[in-house]
Order: sequence, then C-alpha cells, then structure tokens
Amino acid sequence: MSQPPTRRRVLGIAAATAAGVPLAQMATPSYAAAPAPPPTWAVHSFPLDQVTLGDGVFRRKRDLMLDYARSYPADRILAVFRANAGLDTRGARPPGGWETSDGNLRGHYGGHFLTLLAQAYADTREAALKAKLDYLVAALGECRQALAEHGEPRPSHPGYLAAYPETQFILLESYTTYPTIWAPYYTCHKIMRGLLDAHTLAGNAEALRIVSGMGDWVHSRLGRLPKAQLERMWSIYIAGEYGGMNEVMADLYALTGRQEHLAAARCFDNTALLEACADDRDILEGRHANQHIPQFTGYVRLFDHTGEDTYSAAARNFWGMVTGTRMYSLGGTGQGEMFRARGAVAATLDANNAETCATYNMLKLSRQLFFRAPDPGYMDYYERGLTNHILASRRDAPSTSSPEVTYFVGMGPGVVREYGNTGTCCGGTGMENHTKYQDSVYFRSAAGDALYVNLYLASTLRWPERGLVIEQTSDFPAEGVRTLTFREGGGRLDLKLRVPSWATGGFTVAVNGVRQRVTATPGTYLTLSRNWARGDRVSVTAPYRLRIERALDDPGVQSLFHGPVLLVARSDAAQFRAFSFYKDFTLRGDLADAIRPEGRPLHFTTHGLTLAPFHIADGARYHAYFRRAEPVVVFGTSDSGVPNRARGDGLTFLDVLWAQAPFVSSGTFVAAVRALAGTWLAEGRFTSAERDRVVAAAVSADLRSRS
Repeated sequence: MSQPPTRRRVLGIAAATAAGVPLAQMATPSYAAAPAPPPTWAVHSFPLDQVTLGDGVFRRKRDLMLDYARSYPADRILAVFRANAGLDTRGARPPGGWETSDGNLRGHYGGHFLTLLAQAYADTREAALKAKLDYLVAALGECRQALAEHGEPRPSHPGYLAAYPETQFILLESYTTYPTIWAPYYTCHKIMRGLLDAHTLAGNAEALRIVSGMGDWVHSRLGRLPKAQLERMWSIYIAGEYGGMNEVMADLYALTGRQEHLAAARCFDNTALLEACADDRDILEGRHANQHIPQFTGYVRLFDHTGEDTYSAAARNFWGMVTGTRMYSLGGTGQGEMFRARGAVAATLDANNAETCATYNMLKLSRQLFFRAPDPGYMDYYERGLTNHILASRRDAPSTSSPEVTYFVGMGPGVVREYGNTGTCCGGTGMENHTKYQDSVYFRSAAGDALYVNLYLASTLRWPERGLVIEQTSDFPAEGVRTLTFREGGGRLDLKLRVPSWATGGFTVAVNGVRQRVTATPGTYLTLSRNWARGDRVSVTAPYRLRIERALDDPGVQSLFHGPVLLVARSDAAQFRAFSFYKDFTLRGDLADAIRPEGRPLHFTTHGLTLAPFHIADGARYHAYFRRAEPVVVFGTSDSGVPNRARGDGLTFLDVLWAQAPFVSSGTFVAAVRALAGTWLAEGRFTSAERDRVVAAAVSADLRSRS
C-alpha cells in the first residue's frame, strides 16, 4: 500500500550562539503540584526528585542532555512565539529543522524544551535550570497576552497560545490535508504538556494559569463541533495527528476539576480505531504509528476519570498488537513511520525502522498500563525499549547546540544511526528521554506496603513517607550483582523484585549474605516479606546468557542478545551476514560454545566480526539481524550430509533438537536425536536412509564440553 512521504528530512545543524538567560524572579516551588494518583491505580510512581541516578552509562547519557539544557539559549526557543505575537525576538534565530519562522509545526520544540527543563530541574534542583524554565514560562505568558490583546488575526479565545495564527486549526475543521497544514493539535499538545510539566515538576503557578486557558480555548473550538466532524478530522494523515491531547486534557482536568477540560479530552476520541482495539480487532496496518500510540495513553487516563471499560480494553489490546506482532528486537516499531502488517518483521527491515518517538510513547503507555495492572510483561518491554532503543538513541559525544538524538533507527543490514534532529519530533522527545531514566526504576503499591524494583539501574530511592532511603549499586546494562542497601529507615515491607523474562540462567537472592530459598520464575515478581532494618543488604544475581530471537515472519532472520542487551555485528556489508552456530555446540547446547568474549564487557566475536552492545552510540555501521545458515545436520565434526529441513513453522530439525538442551550425557543426546529423527521421518521430512544417517552421525559425535 502506497503511503504519503514521511516528515523526515536531512537537517543542517547550525552552530548555536552563546547567550545568557535573563534571570526571572523565581517562584516558590510547589512540590505537591501534581494531583494524587486516581483510585484505579494499584501502583504509584515516585517523583523524579526522589530517585537519583548512580554512576554508569545512564547517568553519562543524562549528563550530556543536561549540558544541552543548560547551554541552549532560551530566546531561540521563544523566537517563533514572540514573532507570532508581534513582540521583539531580541535578535534570536529559531532553532531550525521544523522549528523555523515559517514552519507549520513551529512551537512544538519549545514545548519539549519546557519538559526537558522541568525534568532536569526536578532531578537536579539546579537553580539555573529553574530560572531558565521560569523565564520561558513568563515569556510565553507575555506572548499569550499580546495575542489576546492585538493578535493579527485576533484569536477566537483569550486562552490561545501558539507560534502561528489560529488559521491551521480553522483549516483542519474543513479537512485540509498535510502538508498545507501540519498537525496543529500535535503542536498544541507539546506546548500544553511542557507547561503542565513546568507546574507539576517545578512548581510554576503561572504555567498552570496559561495551560488552563489553553484548555479553555481547546474546549471552545472543539466542544461545539459534531462528533462526525471530529472523527473525520482525527482520521486525516498527519494533519489530524494530535499527539497526546486527550492525555494532557485529562491531566489538566485532574488539576482544575473543570468539566470543560474533561469534555475536551473526550473530543479526541478516534472512535473507529478505539472501538476496533476495544474489540481486539487489529486494523493498524498502514496507519501512522506515532500518530496513534499516544492516543491510547490518553484513553487510559480517560478510563481513570470515566470508568468506561472501552478505554482501558482498547489500550491493553493495542499494546499487545504492537509489542506482540510489530516489534523489532530493540523494542521499536514501524517502517517509515507506518505500522506494517502483523508479524512483518524480517520483511520490513531497512534504514527507516523504529521511529524513536514511537518507542518514547510506547514506554509511556506501558508505564500507565502497569499502574493499573502490575503485569511484569509491561516492565519487560519497558526494560527492552529503554536499554536497547532509548539509551542507544543519544550519541556518545557532547553537544550544546543539538540534542544529538536519532529519528529512525534502522534494523536492516549495514545501516548506520544518524544523530542531530534539532527541531524535529524525535529531537523533542529525545530531549525528554534522557532526563527521566529513573522514572520507572521503583514503584510502590497504592497502600504503601510494597516496593516494586522494576529496573536494576544504579540509583538511590528516597521514600519520605516511609522514612526509607534505599541505594542500589549496579553496573547495568553490564552483567553483575545488583545490591540494594537500606541506608535509612526500615519496617515491614514487601520487596518485589522483577525476575526478567530473559533470566533463564538463574536468579538468586541473598539477604545480608544469606541465600534465600525462593522460587524465581522468569517473567514474574519475586516477593521478600520481612521487617527491614537499616543496613540490610539484598543481593540479586541473574547471570546473562547468549540467546537468539527469531523474526516472526522468517525464523531464519535472527537477533542476538546477551541477557537484556541487544548485540549488533559491526560490518559495512549491505546484505545479511550468515551465521552458523550449531556445529560448535557441545552437550550443553549453549551459544557460548560458538560466540566468544572479545575482552571488553558485553563485546564478543563470531564469524570474524565484533558483536557490540547496541547502546554504544557511534557512527559505525551495524547488523541488528543476521541470516541463520544451518543447511546440513552436523554435530561437531560429524556431518550427516542430510539437509536440515524445516517444518511448517519454520523451525528446523536442529532448532527443535537443541531447544531440548542441555543434555546430561551422550546417551541422552543420541536418544533425543533418534526420537526427533523418527518424527521427521513420520512427517515426511526425512527418508529412512536420511534418518539412519542422522542417528549414525549423532552416535559418532563427541560433544562433551570442550571448555
């Protein structure tokens, strides 16, 4: 199916000029600005300032973005707003990219920048970041007032704030298409979200006044429109993209209690897709991925306020449609910004996969779903996407003029990551991604009697309501022991430790050096219930194992992981590299027999190539997938000469055999070969002679461990 062109284009990154930020009068912070979680939540998060990142790669990537937040001139962010309001731009140039003086998406980047500063301040409590944020909010207030008093044309409501006239919104109501207009409500959402974050994360009261007025304006425009007109608007490619408008309006309603804000949130119901997903009917193929993902986070928030099950069912089912059938190994989705057919993974690998914005929004959706139903599957996905896409999306190099983040992340052979993205959608979400790594490391139960340890990142949790300070030491994403130490406080608490789905090599827990007799099942939470005391130490060990993941539509196209870490082969080749592993297997049936450590953490070698962790973000060409080549049934040096034929699901004889490993002895191995060869004979995939040759090869093979 032919699709319209994507919005991505090559961006020239202009060098930013150094500029000081005038200091605004700092308002007294209101750290209780965020509303209480709704009663529908079984699990609550901790504020960003209560979880501090420890040393490691996550903190280093965060620090790169903090330097950008500190250095980028506020007046450049404000230039497009001031120009639209008829105010002096103070000689500042717009950021560039899509954020230009005539760009149809201008203003969106400023919204993301507000969130960047709000998150950065909530994390660090740096006064300069707060001053910069307050300066931006005050200037946006001046722009809003100027528009209301003498805008040309005058906005329809005094709450209107944007970096362009109201024309785009008016044109959308007559179904004008992209690129005549670009996603006006998407841009509105980014500005509103940034202002709301400035209030809830940094206590800026003026930000709430401005965003509340914007909410009033949204209701004044949409509340009068027929439902059929709204639904047609939201079905338009790009022009009808509204980001998370339903989410931000629901969040605003939670703060203001104004029914108009809740009614406006419901104006964004994209009914045809909403109802299909509620009925678990997958109609995603051919739809713009990031146009629709944030809608479902909004539906979850609407469920909180309305109790309507359609909203929650649609969000749950949609999440499964994406993560279950359209997910690449790094956790991203989409080809050229579009959802493709169910299961189309190998068939869609190229340079334009996995728009980074889409993973940003899938992580938000996963988090919101977990609050209501703490299924560890949501956190398994969260870990995958955070570790292998988001962490990998920030170049490992400093820049104060560009966020240096990815747009698409190619999954095809021999592709390379491209960084920069000043002014684009992924540049905007990228600024946010790297200043909130700690937001899902720990959650607490609604009753406050349980602590969920979701991610094993070096960090310190401060839980003042319980008088607890818990420090986690960890080298994650590298392998190693994770230790949680109760630095302050204690008391009765259920400590819920996530046992990752990849932890098939064991998961052991010790308390104060004493190993606990507990059952740890991959893909669950393990609970330690006790009366904790200051100084108690919990040590968690989950050895990494090498493993492969097969593409749903072609099991011969595979990715390699070491525990949770995606490994990519460094190679310039433009075609899939062919890897063969089974010939090197011993009775243990472990990929470690065929893939050797290189000498650096998380680095390996195979077939003459270096395998590196994908989160190392440089300019090297890589292969995230390879073609598995196991043409003949071979056991070590014993070659049967028989083709390694596949059954209907694409799994070959050797795939099925080695899935039964480890084998305790050569006799057990031969028995397994004999049984499976008999099955292949009965189902017509081996002749009698071929079966005999396969069994004979197994008998003559010596697969005892060579290590």
